[in-house]
Formats: sequence, structure tokens, C-alpha cells
Amino acid sequence: MAKVPDLFEDLKDCYSENEEYSSNNDTLSLIQKSFYDANYGPLQEVCMDKFMSLSTSETSKIAKPAFKESVAVVSATGKILKKRRLSLNQPITDEDLEAIANDPEEEIIESKSAFSTFQNKVKYGFTKTIKSQCILNDILAQSLIRDPTGPYLKAAALNNLDNAVKFDIGAYKPADGFNIPVTLRISKTRLFVSAQDEGEPLLLKEMPETPKVIIDETNLLFLWENHGIMHYFRSMAHPELFIATKNEERVHLARGQPSTIDFKIWDN
Repeated sequence: MAKVPDLFEDLKDCYSENEEYSSNNDTLSLIQKSFYDANYGPLQEVCMDKFMSLSTSETSKIAKPAFKESVAVVSATGKILKKRRLSLNQPITDEDLEAIANDPEEEIIESKSAFSTFQNKVKYGFTKTIKSQCILNDILAQSLIRDPTGPYLKAAALNNLDNAVKFDIGAYKPADGFNIPVTLRISKTRLFVSAQDEGEPLLLKEMPETPKVIIDETNLLFLWENHGIMHYFRSMAHPELFIATKNEERVHLARGQPSTIDFKIWDN
């Protein structure tokens, strides 16, 4: 390699031969040498899954760099996992690098797909009302009625089905062709059945109108499944739970026994 010209050679005569000039010139020479000795080659295998600087790596045996630069964690495939901007005059030590790896507050560089997934939430669009004023009876011959003590439903054995709650069932997309997302609205009202946690009673939630699109309020949606003459309503918000009844108790969500999750649908 050709000798690098000393850019400060012509300036020597402008200074007195004192210690200040000598000290400054030595420092500049070190920086100059560090710059020209920098290694810009590709990442070596030994660097993978370890900390490394995104700036030029120093090959000269001077102190750890103290200028402002980015420090990153690189995976075995060369993907940058973490990065950190170090401030001016902040020495980079092995302890600093270890702290970056273990600090959950450090900036995580995530792929754009994570943001896209957040943006592309599933939208359930209303299609049509597929049943009107139908009655739900469980296998114990109990019908669903309004609970007079609050915005809930109860199961009760009735002699006159005219006292049973009648539902309008609204269908939504997307559907897989077998299990249809539906809402259960009490006919001629704005009250929709809304799921809560396991064992808690279903709420009757008042809505200004039938939702045209449901994105976040999946507690209003149930997957309507049927096996033979039996029908099941699986909660979209809690896919392991179904609309369920117990003898003369409030309607709730359950996985099965001792609650009853099997229903027959009677068209009015």
C-alpha cells in the first residue's frame, strides 16, 4: 500500500515546537491511521449472534471508541435484532453490550409484517338475517326468557312458548361454509347477546342498530354449529366456550358439562 500523505506536514512550521503541538499531532495521526486501517469487509462467521458496531471496526490497538455510533445485535443470518445509539464520549464496554441484550426497554427492530398484521384485523361484514323470531330450547326442554332482575337471560321450563324470548339471527362474513358467525338479537329490540368470561352470565347489550361491520366487538359474535338436530353457539371471543344453560339459572358461557350447550331451534 502506498504511504498515506501526512496532511498536517505543511502546517508544522506554523507552530512552535512545544508539547501542545506534539500532543495534538499524535492524536490526529492515531485517528488518521484508524480511519485508513478500517475494515469494511463482510461479516465473518465469528461475528454472528454477537454484538458488533455498525460503524467501522477499529483494527488499531487504541482505547474502546468513545464517539457517537450505533451498536447492534446481529443474528446468525445477518439480521439485526437490536440496536442502540450511544451518545458522544460514552465509552463502549463489554458490560454495556451485555446490558443492551438483556434490557427489555431497548429498541426492538421488528419486521414490517408485524405492523401489517396489527393493521389487517379481521372484519366481519353483515350479510343478512337468516332467521327471524326463532326460539332456543335446550335438551332439558327449557326455553330462554328475560331475567327480570337485570340485562340477562335465564333458562326456564315453559308451558306457553309465547313467553319465550324470540331471536333474530344475523349472519356475517367471513365464513368457512360450515360454521357461520352470527349475532343473536332479541326480536323487535336493539338488544344483542354479548359474551363475557367463562361462567359469567351473558349480557344483553343495547346497540343503536345492527352492526354492519364488526372488528373489535367479537363478544357479539358466535360461531353457529350444528350436528344433526342439535345446534351450538361457540363464542368468537372465547372459542373454547359455548352458550350454555343450567336448570333455572342464567344463561352463560361454558365448555360443557355440568352445563348444557345443546339447543334446538324452533321457528315461530
